[in-house]
Amino acid sequence: MTIEQTERAFTRGDLSLQVREMKSAVAGGAEATPVLALHSGGFTSRQWRRLAEALAPTHVVVLPDFIGYGKSSSWPDGKPFSFRTDLAMVRALLEDIGRPVHLVGHSYGGMIALFLAIEVPALVRSLSIFEPVSFGIVDEAIDADHELARMRAISAAEGDGGKVSDTWLESFVDWWNGAGAWKEMNDETKNAFRQVSWKLINEVRSLSADTTSLATYATVVAPTLFLTGETSPGIERRVVEALAGALPHASLQRFPGAGHMAPITHAGPVNEAIVRHIAAVEGK
Repeated sequence: MTIEQTERAFTRGDLSLQVREMKSAVAGGAEATPVLALHSGGFTSRQWRRLAEALAPTHVVVLPDFIGYGKSSSWPDGKPFSFRTDLAMVRALLEDIGRPVHLVGHSYGGMIALFLAIEVPALVRSLSIFEPVSFGIVDEAIDADHELARMRAISAAEGDGGKVSDTWLESFVDWWNGAGAWKEMNDETKNAFRQVSWKLINEVRSLSADTTSLATYATVVAPTLFLTGETSPGIERRVVEALAGALPHASLQRFPGAGHMAPITHAGPVNEAIVRHIAAVEGK
């Protein structure tokens, strides 16, 4: 089956998102439910390429790059940024699609997906979320090791004049992936992080200051699959467990031997779980 891929710029005001769409000729009809997949901070929508290939024979897969990533609008170094700017842009894209979608999100993209389900529930058919950074629900029990407090302190001391040091990037990457992860990266990957470092640190600052409560997330009624890695940071595993316990139609799946970047490092089993969830929601 031939998979068609197109790209377009979705523009609102002076900002635009680069959006790729993947579908087969069969899936191009009005009956095909769209899947909107949102990437994690520091990466681009290409992280969902294999998932898109799996879903494109039966769905229209929509893959936007957040502001500052890929071919989307850049964000100037030194200019303040809040995750709510990304949220507003993706909400506009969702409203432009104009029909209920299956939302998929990883980390930063997972949190944005949850906010979309809160704000425009009629346009969300299901959610598949790998470890959203929904730190508004964090309390002393969840942050037992004071992980979020340390990340806030490290981030507050960085970024004067729009410059972000490798010291912060190393702390950020190692926080999510384990000690030594930054040093093990090749130069190309390190340079990619450096290029988006100002946007990235402001994502972290704004989301870690968010105060959205667990009760607010619990208003999400769409069928939701939460996914988490067995070796992910403790705070993130506890956040996912709390969310899965609060949402009325949620389930939780853990991946042995996997960490926070499992949608990339363990793409096969993670994508299979997402495809199964979407199929179950559609009654297939």
